[in-house]
Amino acid sequence: MIGSTPGRLMILLAAQIVAAAPSAAPATGEEVDHRAQYAECMDLVGKDPERAFSKAIAWRDLGGGEAAEHCTATALVGLEIYENGARRLEILAETIRADAAIKAGILSQAAQAWLLAGDAGRAEAVASTALNLTPGDHALFVDRAQAKAARRDYAGSVGDLDRAISINETSADAFAFRGSAKRYLGEFSKARADIERALTIAPRHLDALFERGILKRLSGDKTGARTDWLLVLEIDPLSAAAESARANLEKMDVAPD
Repeated sequence: MIGSTPGRLMILLAAQIVAAAPSAAPATGEEVDHRAQYAECMDLVGKDPERAFSKAIAWRDLGGGEAAEHCTATALVGLEIYENGARRLEILAETIRADAAIKAGILSQAAQAWLLAGDAGRAEAVASTALNLTPGDHALFVDRAQAKAARRDYAGSVGDLDRAISINETSADAFAFRGSAKRYLGEFSKARADIERALTIAPRHLDALFERGILKRLSGDKTGARTDWLLVLEIDPLSAAAESARANLEKMDVAPD
């Protein structure tokens, strides 16, 4: 779930993290537009994380401060150097001069990075810390639910997703991931209901489409499963959901019923 940077965090960071950058001009005497530097650096994270990392390091030397550090850490995650990026995000959340929402947002990114690094326990702990800061943030419950699911604590995952949905009944992510967790618990009809609800909210939700394909396949509807998985590939062929869909299509073709 981690991207170049979540929109809700980007907006807040532009206002607060950039304001925390040193106001003094660098040794070159040039005046630096930190807000513009931050926007450009974070935009590069999604397109070319290697360039984003280099830019962040250079900008840091020009007084980029905490904003540059955030771009550096996020670029490391984009480069799949997950553990290093996660640690730097955690440190930044602890030290940044910003409000609880900013700290929680950065911890959310750290939790996602730990999950990508394969450390679900650390991801869950970091998400819990973020929830202590902003207990009404439904997205953080989704983050923690994913970490619990990665540890195969599907009942715990459903519990967190129930709380996320109670806060925000229009969260397609929460319904999609709850549907997946319920499938692992063997609650197939409830899982399908959650997936359909997610797709009502967001018809092109990749994880929900992939999960519906799994449920169709389990019910013997191979044609329906293929349709959903091919749609995932059509929408975003480079996504993680597409990679999973492709693997399932190959498996179904090699070992048909």
